[in-house]
Amino acid sequence: MFDWLMYVKVFLVGGAICTVGELLVIFTKITPARILVCFIITGVVLSAVGLYGPLAAFAGAGATTPLTGFGHALCQGVKHAVEESGLIGAFTGGLSATAGGIAAAVFFGALAGFLFKPHSK
Repeated sequence: MFDWLMYVKVFLVGGAICTVGELLVIFTKITPARILVCFIITGVVLSAVGLYGPLAAFAGAGATTPLTGFGHALCQGVKHAVEESGLIGAFTGGLSATAGGIAAAVFFGALAGFLFKPHSK
């Protein structure tokens, strides 16, 4: 049986995060690349102070799929690696925690480059 309430929470939280991004694109002169970085840093900061974990538990993919979720994953990876490996974990933890997402982005980006004819504007 489907948990319809979870689908609603995922949609509302993920939609709210994406709406903030769209509003920044439409009403400010901030470049999309800077918005991307701000979202990742926001996820790291909210995770570091303990606010993003409960949001991710509440909304599932609605909170973990957007860029703020990537920042949360980076922060959690660093925390875990520092506990296990000490200072070197600060450099390796984020990459090991997000390696799957990074690998998928590289793979699908390369696949799109091979399948389609890229051109500059």
